[in-house]
Amino acid sequence: MSTETPNALLSRIVDDVAEHGWSVQPLFAPQALTLQLADECRTRAAQGALAPASVGRGRAQTLREGIRGDHIEWLEAGQSAACERYLRLLDELRVALNRGLYLGLEDYESHFALYPPGAFYRKHVDRFQDDDRRAVSVVLYLNADWQAEQGGALRLYLADGETRDVLPQAGCLAVFLSAEMPHEVLPATRERLSLTGWFRRRGAGVW
Repeated sequence: MSTETPNALLSRIVDDVAEHGWSVQPLFAPQALTLQLADECRTRAAQGALAPASVGRGRAQTLREGIRGDHIEWLEAGQSAACERYLRLLDELRVALNRGLYLGLEDYESHFALYPPGAFYRKHVDRFQDDDRRAVSVVLYLNADWQAEQGGALRLYLADGETRDVLPQAGCLAVFLSAEMPHEVLPATRERLSLTGWFRRRGAGVW
């Protein structure tokens, strides 16, 4: 994390989400951890473990390269020391969000995402129409020495009509309300790595 205390950083995220519905923290994760996670993502990709991501859920899932072009693999507990450390950090954030905002977040799901050069994800929101459990979206970026001219920004469409572009620089964390923040991933000139996930609450499930 950054040089400030972990509790201060978590409190700032909670305050940002309460006031704006989103938060971006450039120095959330330690450099060593982001490097380990980036190496793991590339290793999984080289082994063929990452698959093209689909759109929708359940029987409605379909591959739509005109909408999204990333390759993903879901995280499971106990897969590696780096993933376990990352999941512990995110559970601390879950507890802080519940304490400060009473969101009733119960668990966290996450996957590695690799965008090949030129890949993108069109504007969308993260909560499914038939499943309201996803409450807070979280993205940790794993790309060292990212430059603005390389593209690949996460573009947030804010409630006031403005946009905010977040460069996918290693260690940066983006947090936003899943149902209220349209966003897209812009194409990049280099490979783009992240851990993308969602805090989920108990919901109505499938309608």
